[in-house]
Amino acid sequence: MSQAESAQPAPPTPSAPASGSPSPSAGGHSGNALPIGHRLHEFEITGLVGEGGFGIVYLAHDTQLERVVAIKEYMPGSLATRASDLSVTVKSERQRETFTLGMRSFVNEAKLLASFDHPALIKVYRFWEENGTAYMVMPYYQGPTFKTWLREQKQPPDEAWLKGMLGPLIDALDVIHADHCYHRDIAPDNILLLGPNKPLLLDFGAARRVIGDATQALTVILKPGYAPIEQYAEVPSMKQGPWTDVYALCAVLYAAILGKAPPPSVGRMMKDDMTPISQAAMGRYSAPFLAAIDAGLTVHPEQRLQNMAALRERLFATDLPPGMTPPAPAQEDDERTVMIPAGMDAATLVTQAKQHTQMTAMAATATGFPATQVAPPPSAATPVPPSAIAAASSSAAPASNGGLNKLWIALAALGLAGGGGAWFMTRSHQAGPATTGEVASQVAQAASSNATASAPATAASAAPPTMPAQRDPFTIVAALEDIVRNADPLMAINTLTDKSQLLIGKDKLLFQVKSSVPGYLYVYLAGTDQNHFYLLFPNALDKNNRIEADKLVELPRKGWHITAGGPAGVDHIVTMVSPFPRDLGQLPLNTSDTIPEFDMAQAVRLWAEHKGPGSPFVPPALCEGATTPCDQRYGATLVHIEEVATR
Repeated sequence: MSQAESAQPAPPTPSAPASGSPSPSAGGHSGNALPIGHRLHEFEITGLVGEGGFGIVYLAHDTQLERVVAIKEYMPGSLATRASDLSVTVKSERQRETFTLGMRSFVNEAKLLASFDHPALIKVYRFWEENGTAYMVMPYYQGPTFKTWLREQKQPPDEAWLKGMLGPLIDALDVIHADHCYHRDIAPDNILLLGPNKPLLLDFGAARRVIGDATQALTVILKPGYAPIEQYAEVPSMKQGPWTDVYALCAVLYAAILGKAPPPSVGRMMKDDMTPISQAAMGRYSAPFLAAIDAGLTVHPEQRLQNMAALRERLFATDLPPGMTPPAPAQEDDERTVMIPAGMDAATLVTQAKQHTQMTAMAATATGFPATQVAPPPSAATPVPPSAIAAASSSAAPASNGGLNKLWIALAALGLAGGGGAWFMTRSHQAGPATTGEVASQVAQAASSNATASAPATAASAAPPTMPAQRDPFTIVAALEDIVRNADPLMAINTLTDKSQLLIGKDKLLFQVKSSVPGYLYVYLAGTDQNHFYLLFPNALDKNNRIEADKLVELPRKGWHITAGGPAGVDHIVTMVSPFPRDLGQLPLNTSDTIPEFDMAQAVRLWAEHKGPGSPFVPPALCEGATTPCDQRYGATLVHIEEVATR
């Protein structure tokens, strides 16, 4: 798990180290904070994450569910103080109404977040009122804010990286806008980066806005440069709506590219002398991408892009496959969501520094990305950071020895063990198929020759993107990334893991998959030793891989389960949804086992010999009786789960 960023003064973010909030403290308490060891129902406070002007965030242990959580307490320091009995009391009666309004807004925010289920939105487990104040319990998220991350970069992020971050954020905002709820405080310090393409939208700031309104502290509420003109004064001609968040999100892009926020909108209303980003960044990003940002930064609300669907269409216009037209913008009351999937780890990020690839944007999954994988993908002209190289090396390189992949597959043998019992099978691969390390060296030269002989795709080609002319040596992780890289960005696949860390020999793998399109679900798995490559689902015990649009599928289902078996490391899982079933007979799979495994020698040769478009590990779709050409598109995303020996 990544560690909290170094301390810098900033308000705390919900359930996360805020923009540089301190690492959780192990002792004592700060100011109005509750003491370490204090119990709030089943939660024991174990540390202080951050203390700001409107609330305090604690690290806590959930004694019932045995997990680490974050608890946010409503505690506006300007209005209230901590009494000797640890309750929260208002400093003066004249401030009581403002305090009460803020607390009501705090609770409403908790209710709102609890009603949403999106990986780019904070998840609220529960909330309650106690001690004269209110609390909400959330996962403990770790990672730098976008503001902190930008400050550490030598060059602005490239277009592919920005689109990878934008996809989940736009999807999340689409979700809240469908409920006629607007964030109204989008800025670089309110976006947390959990990993590549895994942003988290922070701080709806409801209590802060209410208190600010009551005290007329507009400078506290608004972030100059990111707030559109309609947030400065609510007048009939300038209502707030989805277009308000459109402006702020485009202002974040403007700041990321040019290193500074746009001029304040209130000043632009009088005289707009802002240089359009399509001029200021000309040549460094695609013209449609920059034009979309300018369209979202239009001062007058009625002339601006009106919703996230319209912004998505403009920003991702250049990513559509040849011959496809972008989806029509949704109307104001249209609740349709078109999500952009992706899933790239550090190895892919380094690869992007060497070649132009099709980037997809993932709807983010569970937390817990290794810290080394938070590094951004540099552009082709950007030197590759040493941290990214190190992450790619550890992620992509095969194990130095053959090793044992002790993934324990525990199958509830309904017809084998009797009585609904379970039997355990430990896979030993000492005499199994050749490992990646044993085979890759034999075909590396052939792979390079075959790849070099491939003709590059032309701009007029109607085929999906071809593989890069210079193919990297085969690794299972590279194969999984290749599946995701060739996925259709308009087919959104969300994969949410039950836990980001699995205790070896104890914890079971559980995850949920949700697709924006109906079809057939396939799950690929690379074990922690990265020498064994499985088709996890469908399998001999569970062959029903149908998935409906927007309906959750939880795996493993009743009848089989998987327990982490080590060695310690990171499991890589790709979930893929295809509108039509795939011909698995075309893959080099050993189907004699319950969980099919790729023959490694054949997999390496398949990688080396593949010249056409798409991934060699995605077999052709089967469309019997179809009157039109078979749809070969699919959606896919990549997630990571860490297996650990101890916690």
